[in-house]
Amino acid sequence: AAESYIEIMSFSRQGLIEQLEYEGFSTSEATLAVDSLEVDWNEQAVESASSYLEVMSFSREGLIEQLEFDGFTTEEATVGVDSVSVDWNEQAWRSAEAYLEIMPFSRSELIDQLKFDGFTTEQATYAVDRAGL
Repeated sequence: AAESYIEIMSFSRQGLIEQLEYEGFSTSEATLAVDSLEVDWNEQAVESASSYLEVMSFSREGLIEQLEFDGFTTEEATVGVDSVSVDWNEQAWRSAEAYLEIMPFSRSELIDQLKFDGFTTEQATYAVDRAGL
């Protein structure tokens, strides 16, 4: 089961163990199965980061936090995010556009929101300029 899961989608070590537990395997069975695989967890983090960026916008910091939430170590998450080719200004703009679709923001409010989401001041400013604020 562990091999099947890892062949079709990316997982962190912890995430795969939790998936197997959800399927009814004990923690010790799931851990033994996952640890018997030869998996490059950094590569799994790269694949996860890429998958997230296909459907959502993230700041670098936010994407690292998401991968950590998914069970990747900080090192794996950082390697994963830093290995993906991404335009963080574009990500900030996509986030700004998404925010503006659901509620009005002033220029400074949107910059603050984007900074809260982990974008740099420069990325947030680029985004609001491009959004026309």
